[in-house]
Amino acid sequence: MGQGLAGSCLALRLLNLGKRVVVFDEPDQNRSSAVAAGLFNPITGKLLTRTWLADHLFPELHHFYQSMEDWLGQKFFYPQEVYRPFISVEEQNEWMSKSAEAAMRPYIKHVYTTSAFQEQINDPLGGILISRAGFIDVTGFMNAARQYLLEHDGFLAERFDEDDLQVTDSGVMYLQYQSRKIILCTGTALSQSKRFVGIPVKPLKGETLTISLLKEPELIFNRGVYIVPWPSGSGKRYKVGATYEARAVNPGVTEGGRMELLSRLNELLKIDYCIEDQEWGFRPTSPDRRPILGYYPGLENVVIFNGLGTKGVSLAPFFSAQLANWLLGIGEIQSDVNIARFKSLSSKSQ
Repeated sequence: MGQGLAGSCLALRLLNLGKRVVVFDEPDQNRSSAVAAGLFNPITGKLLTRTWLADHLFPELHHFYQSMEDWLGQKFFYPQEVYRPFISVEEQNEWMSKSAEAAMRPYIKHVYTTSAFQEQINDPLGGILISRAGFIDVTGFMNAARQYLLEHDGFLAERFDEDDLQVTDSGVMYLQYQSRKIILCTGTALSQSKRFVGIPVKPLKGETLTISLLKEPELIFNRGVYIVPWPSGSGKRYKVGATYEARAVNPGVTEGGRMELLSRLNELLKIDYCIEDQEWGFRPTSPDRRPILGYYPGLENVVIFNGLGTKGVSLAPFFSAQLANWLLGIGEIQSDVNIARFKSLSSKSQ
């Protein structure tokens, strides 16, 4: 259930393995995708560290999306370098040293010690040029996946009502559909479930801006905010984001979010721009910022795939493969993403 990034990747994996899949989803209600610029970047965070499992995630990411473009017949994968300016001499010196490390070398194309893009952004101290990065046209990918599912009788644009789900030892039944298992890829909706309780999925609100630029940037800039082409084929429109509002519970865009993004954008960008839109969404996060995979406690016919948070684009290909293989009896779910790590769930059963 659910056709966000997690559900899309897993459904395509299972179809490719010869399995029958039916996805229930309400595309217009997918608010997580509204703030997904699709950026994937192996060097992230305030401390500029190599992202968790980068050596596994990024090869799989590139392979998966490229193969899906061929399979689905649509362009949505855009490898592109990311440039991140330095904000201090200390940071510059640190990265001169880090770039020589064997673990970092595959992801750092160049370290600039003077301005490299002074006509477009503020980078007086230079910055790092990050390779193996880029962006996914998330909407294009999900639309292509949905169309493929529709063509194979595998998609219903309907709200999933958990009250109509029957779970037995031998399988599940929902309306007229019978299956061995149901997989819940429902994002933040899982936190509102009255039946499958206790899974620590917490909504993280984010806001983004869509802007048009009078001049096209040479690559993706990322400092304080990212500036990513959006969507593909739209000329000089770009996504700027995103805010991270852990305590925000109210839907909708805010003036505070707009001003935060504009302040950061103006610190970075020199190119004139026009604001075209502002959007919001809730990403599904977990307490340890790791995905949540595995059986719902006590119900081996109910499977959870959730908690991809702000890095769904890079996490979904790798962990959808791990989950699909595990469902087929091949391999295990690694311990740091297995739902079993949450001890509070051990007593849950249906």
